[in-house]
Amino acid sequence: MTGLIHIYCGDGKGKTTAALGLALRAAGSGKKVLLLQFFKDGKSSEFAALAHVPGIEVIPQTRAFGFSWTLSEEEAAEARAYYSGLLEDAFRRGAEFDLLVLDEAMSACTTGMIDEAHLLALLAEKPAELEVALTGRNPSQALVDAADYVTEMKKIKHPYERGIVARKGIEY
Repeated sequence: MTGLIHIYCGDGKGKTTAALGLALRAAGSGKKVLLLQFFKDGKSSEFAALAHVPGIEVIPQTRAFGFSWTLSEEEAAEARAYYSGLLEDAFRRGAEFDLLVLDEAMSACTTGMIDEAHLLALLAEKPAELEVALTGRNPSQALVDAADYVTEMKKIKHPYERGIVARKGIEY
């Protein structure tokens, strides 16, 4: 089987949900899944469910850095090294898995926390059978060109516009 590259992008809700749906489908068919989330602390409700799904492994976030625009140069350099190390580890282990999910990879690129050229090189050199799903807003044209699937979630309406905050079990 040839492993393809998926991008779930856009300003609408559902990017992570789509990638995790793909992960559940893969695990349900006996495939092994590795999940790496950038900028998320592992406290979202999906982690409670994923912990009970055989075949899905989550790379834990052991550090939190806050928003990229609030970081000092030293903190930003530390965050870049950390996130780049996680990305390297995920691809180094890729041959052990059937699907690699890189949640918020586009955000990690646009904020400079991971180098997009390096991500593109890792995608080009991935094991042939490894399926890779990336999520986030505003993928570059280079990432779109590298992908086999690109699905955009378009926000038409969102309750946040009416002052309804994120709800546990629905948005996180």
